[in-house]
Amino acid sequence: MARYWEARWDYPEPYRQKIVPYPNVHLSFGRGRADVHGVRSGHQLTVLEGRGHVFGVAFRPGCFRPFLGAPVATITDRVVPATELFGPDLPTTLDVPTVEAFLRGRLPDDDPRARQAVAAVERIARDRTVTRVERLAGELGLSMRGLQRLFAEHVGVGPKWVIRRYRLHEVTARMAAGAEIDWAALAADLGYADQGHFIRDFRSMFGEPPSWYAQRY
Repeated sequence: MARYWEARWDYPEPYRQKIVPYPNVHLSFGRGRADVHGVRSGHQLTVLEGRGHVFGVAFRPGCFRPFLGAPVATITDRVVPATELFGPDLPTTLDVPTVEAFLRGRLPDDDPRARQAVAAVERIARDRTVTRVERLAGELGLSMRGLQRLFAEHVGVGPKWVIRRYRLHEVTARMAAGAEIDWAALAADLGYADQGHFIRDFRSMFGEPPSWYAQRY
């Protein structure tokens, strides 16, 4: 598992929460149900109203295929009832020790391909110079088709999407730090052919142009 998370809210009026994804599959408990959420290929808006509580598990990118028993791409942009994957004996006490014990009791056998996928995503996340799929494939000793198959099977989205997501995270980190940004220079630094391609990618992922996002956040 990558991490456990918890969300609580109390809104007298409906509140629209924007969620921008990373390549994690999530298991969530709340609102009287348990669900497995495949990787989202774009941002989503969730309406929160009244009082609520959700407890969840984010699986490390590349690790969920052995639990699923099928390519992770088959649940991308989908929500699947958790009982379909984990059976009816899901925990009802929602705390880290209980849920972790449940999942550890169902750990699948080690999968070398899953470990390879995990290493690929971690390389993208930590090395900001990785901006091209071709470079990543060469460093991993895979063909382009082989890398695409690895990500479809074990991550749920393609390597280009994952590279784009982590490089755009660096953009929002700079915004949060209050730095003045030269958008054209930043686009080039992140491997984009021009500023227009960068803006289109940012809008696709975050639902708004980078300049609007910077003003709001």
